[in-house]
Amino acid sequence: MKTALTIAGSDSSGGAGIQADLKTFACNGVYGMSAVTGVTAQNTMGVFDILTVPPDFLKKQIDAVVTDIFPDAVKIGMISSSESIGIVFSSVKEFGLQNIVLDPVLVSTSGTALLETNSVLKLSELFPVSKIVTPNIPEAEVFSNIKIINKGDMERAGRIIFDKWGCAVLVKGGHGKFGSEVCDFLVCSEGDFWFSEERINNPNTHGTGCTLSSAICACLAKGMDLRQSVEIARSYLINTMKGGLNLGKGRGPLLHNFMFQ
Repeated sequence: MKTALTIAGSDSSGGAGIQADLKTFACNGVYGMSAVTGVTAQNTMGVFDILTVPPDFLKKQIDAVVTDIFPDAVKIGMISSSESIGIVFSSVKEFGLQNIVLDPVLVSTSGTALLETNSVLKLSELFPVSKIVTPNIPEAEVFSNIKIINKGDMERAGRIIFDKWGCAVLVKGGHGKFGSEVCDFLVCSEGDFWFSEERINNPNTHGTGCTLSSAICACLAKGMDLRQSVEIARSYLINTMKGGLNLGKGRGPLLHNFMFQ
């Protein structure tokens, strides 16, 4: 069985973070492992507190996993401190980790900042060692330094990030108001590709970014190319939303195991 490692934060409500990642790995047929960067007190209504895992302990987690069960792919999610970002970067180099999917999480679905302000630039140091980076529109605006108003701006932002850091980029358009469709733009060495789907009438979107990036990671672990990985991951995400799970008082989680219902 192929293996995947998630390096990310924990979500106590189970909808996002490593909980969503591990569910996604399992449902996409790969064995999942985790290194926890931080522990959050959160639910569908918001993030109430974050406890950052000490960087040296984060390193011990990564070392323990990688020296025993080497991952075929790695998903990197929430990293709340500059020191932890440095630990992840050095670990990638030390062990030669491949097929890295970086979800550059800056803010939670509920609007809580998940990364220290002075760490945003530090996070970009992980871009060149990543196979693909998956920013949403607000995140793509930060790293491209342009305002995204339309689909043309999504293309520009993706290419700016691709040209600057050399990693493939999937600009996720869920935050955009481009009619009835949700459009994502992929720029990679194989070319530029648009993906679109009718917007699903489901307000429960907690963990969509984590789920999509983890599904891409699982596909890469199984040897698929980037375009195919994005296509399959998007299809999986769409089905988790169509599952219609309705839990909690805020933006609820996805039905990761829709295929077993």
